[in-house]
Amino acid sequence: MTIRLYDTSARQIRDFTPLRQGCVSIYLCGATVQAAPHIGHIRSGLNFDIMRRWFEYRGLDVTFVRNVTDIDDKIIAKSAEQGRPWWAIGYENERAFGDGYRALGCLPPTYEPRATGHITEMVEMMRGLIERGYAYEADGNVYFAVTSFPDYLQLSNQELDNLLQPSGEGETGKRDPRDFAMWKAAKPGEPSWETPWGRGRPGWHLECSAMAHKYLGTVFDIHGGGLDLIFPHHENEIAQAKAYGDEFARYWVHNAWVTMSGEKMSKSLGNSVLVSEMVKRWRPIVLRYYLGTPHYRSMIEYSEEALREAESAFARIEGFVQRVVEKAGGVVEPAAEVPPAFAEAMDDDLGVPQALAVVHTAVRQGNSALAADDKEEAVARLAEVRAMLGVLGLDPLDPHWANDGDRGGDLHGVVDTLVRMVLDQREAARARKDWPTADAIRDQLNQSGLAIEDGPQGPRWSLGPR
Repeated sequence: MTIRLYDTSARQIRDFTPLRQGCVSIYLCGATVQAAPHIGHIRSGLNFDIMRRWFEYRGLDVTFVRNVTDIDDKIIAKSAEQGRPWWAIGYENERAFGDGYRALGCLPPTYEPRATGHITEMVEMMRGLIERGYAYEADGNVYFAVTSFPDYLQLSNQELDNLLQPSGEGETGKRDPRDFAMWKAAKPGEPSWETPWGRGRPGWHLECSAMAHKYLGTVFDIHGGGLDLIFPHHENEIAQAKAYGDEFARYWVHNAWVTMSGEKMSKSLGNSVLVSEMVKRWRPIVLRYYLGTPHYRSMIEYSEEALREAESAFARIEGFVQRVVEKAGGVVEPAAEVPPAFAEAMDDDLGVPQALAVVHTAVRQGNSALAADDKEEAVARLAEVRAMLGVLGLDPLDPHWANDGDRGGDLHGVVDTLVRMVLDQREAARARKDWPTADAIRDQLNQSGLAIEDGPQGPRWSLGPR
């Protein structure tokens, strides 16, 4: 068994060898909580949730750290704009992110540290960098001197002479315009913490270097995040951590974006699709299928049509699962191992699309077995399918999905009774060979969003694609 991952720093797929045998340590850049999450935000957490699940399936003990940035320029700006405390805005949106992760079936991280809870660690790191000559204080700000670190920009593969470093308001006293802020001097009315260089607050990049050091040590296996974080965030993290003396991350893994009209989904473009609204319109398990089944390094172009296609594809899987459970007369447990072709695809840079093809092949084989009334074969295929879906977090029989969204839930029994009454009328029409009436009833149910399937044990219904 060899898992291979695309390492951004090496610009190639590499064999993954964990730092400690049997263990994997992952740091993922999490939410900046200035606003509620859209599906582009949640995609990153979902992609790394699948990575984590695959490592665990392969028998590795995973330590998964996903931070929360609860103080930054945007949160402070929102506070001033809304006339609300910065911490209230941050906590409200942190909860919204947590709700989004849970709704889409992401396992909770091992640790989820907040930036504001680690000021002491940041001050310690800045002090060490200043003592080593990599950083300096100016006007209450603390800057990292990029020319002091020879390996700067190796991750993003840029030339220092061409660098345009993003800068924020109040970043005065820089010796070089390309230097970046690790700490920002306090402004009137803004949140601040005491340091040896005066009151201020963290810069965006320092927090992750300090928290990764605290929770994962001087060296760890994988650092993850979206492509947009490669520069400046991850580049600056590397500079701080390595100049401080850490080996830092051994592999860098980045997921691609969710786009709309070819542009990265973002609040600034006004094209975001909030998770809280999406789960009212689509079943969360369908959203997970839509966001989690493309390859993590492939862009996803958002569209209602694409979501409907995902819904239809998952309905085929779910329908097979339900039919075999009915045939078996009870729950079929997942197989102990996934099929070799599925494992081979997942080992190869988390090839979920290829792995999903194995799932659909097993579903087709299982449906053929059902058609031939081969219960044993159908049950065997379902056991494989459940094992594979479990790795992807998409097993419809998992207790997490028991009340999947608002399209049924507690009302399922009521809806079932009403639909059965209508189906009984349809069966009566079929018994007296009144085919036009029977077809009209079926068509009306279909138009209401219900799929009707006639089987040897009578008709059954399910929520159909939109």
